[in-house]
Amino acid sequence: MRLLVFFDLPVKTRQERRVYTLFRKFLIGDGYDMLQYSVYGRIVNGYDAEEKHLNRLKSHLPSKGSVRALKVTEKQYANMKILVGAPSFQEKTVQPVQMSLF
Repeated sequence: MRLLVFFDLPVKTRQERRVYTLFRKFLIGDGYDMLQYSVYGRIVNGYDAEEKHLNRLKSHLPSKGSVRALKVTEKQYANMKILVGAPSFQEKTVQPVQMSLF
């Protein structure tokens, strides 16, 4: 499964930019890859891992802006069409088959 996070945060003031940067760094540190600006995704191994990462995400939410999460299966994710542009290097190199199951 994949957990996708979409966010739109204010960045007008210095403090808002700092909050944006901290949230983005949290996502990267938690294993999310940037799909587009303000769209990040990560592979999760089952419902328990999904709940764990959703709870971690909830504990790091900024107070302002909009943050959404969407869970999709690998099959649904594989059916995503890229209309303009190309897959990122990370999307090309990491395939769901390479996931390690513990």
